[in-house]
Amino acid sequence: MSDTKVIDARNTFCPGPLMELITHMRLAQVGDVVELLSTDSGSATDIPEWAKKVGHEMMGIEQQGDTWHLKVRKAK
Repeated sequence: MSDTKVIDARNTFCPGPLMELITHMRLAQVGDVVELLSTDSGSATDIPEWAKKVGHEMMGIEQQGDTWHLKVRKAK
């Protein structure tokens, strides 16, 4: 089981959080889970749409205070 990698993209704005996630997903192994921390509310819709489009799996979306926690598993 792989460790979850956490990307802190708080206080950056679209498309910053998504670009950070894409960069880290390219480096991740299949099965790895990447958790993106974002204060940009657009990430809550952008990240799931991107994950679905490219074939990765959303593991969870949760808002804690002003921070979104988005977990994505690399599927391919």
